[in-house]
Amino acid sequence: MTAPLLHISSATDCPQQADTVVIGGGIVGVSTAYWLARAGQKVVLLEKGRIGAEQSSRNWGWCRQQNRDARELPLSRVSLSLWEEMMQDCGAEIGFRRCGLIYLSNDEAEIEGWARWGRFARGEGVDTRMLTATEAAERGAATGQAWKGGVWSPTDGIANPAAAAPMIAQGIEKHGGIVLQECAARGVETSGGAVSAVVTEKGVIQTKQVVLSGGAWAGSFLHQLGVFFPQSSVRSSILSVAPGAQGIPDAVHTKEVSVTRRGDGGYTLAISGLAKVDPTPRMLRGSKHFLPMFLRRWRSLAPGGTQAWRSGFDGLKEWKLDQPTPMEQMRILDPRPDAGTIAKTLACGRQLFPALQKVPLQASWASYIDSTPDGVPVIDSDIGVPGLALAAGLSGHGFGIGPGVGHLMADMLLGRAPVTETAQYKLSRFTQSQWGKVSDF
Repeated sequence: MTAPLLHISSATDCPQQADTVVIGGGIVGVSTAYWLARAGQKVVLLEKGRIGAEQSSRNWGWCRQQNRDARELPLSRVSLSLWEEMMQDCGAEIGFRRCGLIYLSNDEAEIEGWARWGRFARGEGVDTRMLTATEAAERGAATGQAWKGGVWSPTDGIANPAAAAPMIAQGIEKHGGIVLQECAARGVETSGGAVSAVVTEKGVIQTKQVVLSGGAWAGSFLHQLGVFFPQSSVRSSILSVAPGAQGIPDAVHTKEVSVTRRGDGGYTLAISGLAKVDPTPRMLRGSKHFLPMFLRRWRSLAPGGTQAWRSGFDGLKEWKLDQPTPMEQMRILDPRPDAGTIAKTLACGRQLFPALQKVPLQASWASYIDSTPDGVPVIDSDIGVPGLALAAGLSGHGFGIGPGVGHLMADMLLGRAPVTETAQYKLSRFTQSQWGKVSDF
């Protein structure tokens, strides 16, 4: 069984015109379209498969400020409030709540790293609290072991990956927008060098404004327009266990394993640093851009296989707009999870949290997490083609900051004062070296 996902119905007829077309129905795409629709725009959201079916339903579900890179921290702070606002408008199934996040460790260097971040973050108004050994043992009582220390971030929380994007998509329709599933955007047409239309498999939509929020697909899509977006993806494997375990906090991170309570009462289990690198044509061509990140994070990566290459989401092939594209051949990226990673994760989870020994494995899945060379997203309305904007490369942080990314993109397109500063999210920053700029988290 793969990652759970709430399926929703949506429109079937392709409109002929829109103020803005948003391509990609993950958390960033639905959030962007939602805020544009709330502002009164005639917006169309295109999703080649099902809303939220890729990385947006396959993540931990964490919505955090804790341990954010300084460039993302303002956006994460804004997003927590926006999660609450969107849930009130779109429905409780979004599942956002500020349950607090617990970090536990026996590694003094790791604890000191959290402490350094905390000293910075408290100056930015973040509520982050270091835990003594006694306090860590109390917070981590479900593990039944001692800890040297930890962190408690009480205002952070979690949302429901299985339902958040679909419920926000229904919010788009509530505010007059159109959501189309099973409708791939094949490409963008231009007139006089500026966006004039989006060609879909169901027809052409005339528009002067397009937002590409295609996740792992974004780089190959932009390649068709001659726009270079340095992007690389890794395959992450995680699992869920059935409901029934008692006494485990809602969200706990340790080096051994991290657990998150799911909407059905079960838990998601994952281990940071066990990603697999599945090479792709664009990854190999753009590898020089990722050298600083690789040298920083090589211990967290391992060679993968050929799944990504065969999936076609990150290729160099140029396609024609009047013929089926790779997006129609691969509606949903659903890679096989790594069996060894799943077995290790389940064993570590049950060893660290004895209550998990009483509940069975429920499901396991994998996803492709797309990243930029510095681990910070691109959110930019000026990427070289007038009328074309980009919100992608969320680097494993997209679910939690998705509402803020969408709001910031809407601000840019509508000419409003942005909810946060924007300079750090420009695509043009990759014309310079990323040495010394790679995110620590």
